[in-house]
Amino acid sequence: MSEHHHGPHDHVHGPNCGHVGIQHEGHVDYLHDGHLHHMTAGGVEEHTLPVTAANPAGCTPAHACSGHTKDHVHGPDCGHPAVPHGDHVDYLVDGHLHHPHGDHCDDHGPVTMA
Repeated sequence: MSEHHHGPHDHVHGPNCGHVGIQHEGHVDYLHDGHLHHMTAGGVEEHTLPVTAANPAGCTPAHACSGHTKDHVHGPDCGHPAVPHGDHVDYLVDGHLHHPHGDHCDDHGPVTMA
């Protein structure tokens, strides 16, 4: 897990804060502006989901997702929360990680919503 402390952050993340919460290594992190935030007594830590067997980073061109149309383009304003995953950014679609790749989306595995 990569981790560093986020600068001043007025927002307090929690179950009713309005941000998507996902389970990550025994705690809940919140997706906020393309970051994965974890609240601690020392402030906000920024986390990254690691590449694992459950959340691989490989190409899956046969993946067919019902969470969006085939011509959907993931990006900052696509309507899906961005999730830091390994050394790249995925998008949360119907409980799993989507990675834009050429003319398809790779399935980088499920996440557990909090």
